[in-house]
Amino acid sequence: MTKYIFVTGGVTSSLGKGIIAASLAKLLQSRGFSVTIQKFDPYINVDPGTLNPYEHGECYVTKDGAETDLDLGHYERFLNVPTTQANNVTTGRIYQTVIEKERKGDYLGKTVQVIPHITDEIKRRIKLLGEDDKFEIVITEIGGTVGDIESLPYTEAIRQLRWELGEENSIVLHLTLIPFLAAAKELKTKPTQHSVKELLSQGIQPDLLICRTEHHLPQQVKDKLALFCNVDKESVIEAIDAETIYDVPLLMLKEKLDLIALKKLNLPSRQEPQLSEWKTFLGKLKNPLGEVNIGLVGKYNELPDAYKSIYESFVHAGAINECEVHVTAIHSETLTADTVHQMLGPLDGILVAPGFGERGIEGKIVAIQYARETDLPFFGICLGMQCAVVEFAQNVLELKGAASSEVDPESPNPVIDMMDEQKEISKKGGTMRLGSYPCDLKQKSLAHTIYQTNQVDERHRHRYEFNNQFLKSFEDAGMLASGINPETGLVEMVEIPSHPWFLGVQFHPELRSTVEQPHPIFVSFVKACMKKHN
Repeated sequence: MTKYIFVTGGVTSSLGKGIIAASLAKLLQSRGFSVTIQKFDPYINVDPGTLNPYEHGECYVTKDGAETDLDLGHYERFLNVPTTQANNVTTGRIYQTVIEKERKGDYLGKTVQVIPHITDEIKRRIKLLGEDDKFEIVITEIGGTVGDIESLPYTEAIRQLRWELGEENSIVLHLTLIPFLAAAKELKTKPTQHSVKELLSQGIQPDLLICRTEHHLPQQVKDKLALFCNVDKESVIEAIDAETIYDVPLLMLKEKLDLIALKKLNLPSRQEPQLSEWKTFLGKLKNPLGEVNIGLVGKYNELPDAYKSIYESFVHAGAINECEVHVTAIHSETLTADTVHQMLGPLDGILVAPGFGERGIEGKIVAIQYARETDLPFFGICLGMQCAVVEFAQNVLELKGAASSEVDPESPNPVIDMMDEQKEISKKGGTMRLGSYPCDLKQKSLAHTIYQTNQVDERHRHRYEFNNQFLKSFEDAGMLASGINPETGLVEMVEIPSHPWFLGVQFHPELRSTVEQPHPIFVSFVKACMKKHN
């Protein structure tokens, strides 16, 4: 029977439930268990696809085209296993499903209520991943903080499901904060006691307490927590602030979190943790032989989580190259012809980030022109690739008014145009070109050299594409379309062979980079930046 682990949070948000869930999953996986993680978000949006990046960080896209929470990126980066639509559910999707059933008459005229109908749908979604016997352990992270009114249906669903599954088939991990009062020079347990009390009032007794802290927890503090929160002493786990998120699995291994969880689930440990690759990665990450400075040119730089997967991809690529990657966030609106040399001159390469809308476009184009003309390694993702195409059209092809129709719908030369299948769509949510699509690579191109194969599959999230009416003009002038979708002819990759390293991709390679398999484009880009640095 599939075992279930529920992860809740208390005291404050942003404690790192996703990292703790991913770390526990990694440890269980390293002991020979098949594990997956799902995230339940209590907001009423159907998915994060329509949320501003400032609201919720990046929107992570799965292989099957689901727009999901950024925590799914952590799950994939740690486990090296793809996630799907089933791994992320929101309150909006739960209510949407229940209301659609009610409209079809599935409830046979009954009054539709939060209990049992909403809680039953939550339980059905929780158990979905465990039904096909593919996973032995399903970890479910509940977003938000215990006590939030929007989280109540989830805690009630967990209470019911624990009773249905039986004692040995599910456990609850409660992640909480132990604040340190500098004036009193004391770690305070009262917030955690109140958080657990709130959980108990909803019918749930946590089995383990994971305590986020800036200072090591003395044994007397652990004993006090165990006594007043009604857990055994070994189940109070210290989660001290780590140097990197990739240290957390090893810190949790030291605290025996995985063994305690297995014991409570009545599962024997199959083997010693197989973490040699992880430790090798950490060793290279912490002992680099070189360094590079890369500019991340974007328009959501105030919130690093808006480009979370890009930052983590640089960590992975840096480690495999034994190089420390310093990423400098550059707001595209600050880049002009007058400031570009001062801002980009000291860098070893630039990545122009994805995004939507016209704000900051001019700055991105200025940055790309500078990189193209000075042989600075350039990497453009999605909108970054589209800006590279527009810059080339304006400054090399000298096409009058060349632009993306997203920015200038009246452009006489729309070198980037809306995809035909997108033109009749009025609803914004879940309607873009989403998920994994094949891409054929041209022989002897930079793209082919990087991937060392003829076809790849990459994940997409866009409405606009390269306008193939202009393709011959671009290739005659020196910009090669090196990656093409075999079914639609859509240009997926462009490069300039005469440049040391200039590549734009319509897809999002950052979504496929993991600790054990860094994305080859990021690896190659960092290598090119190292060459420039030296």
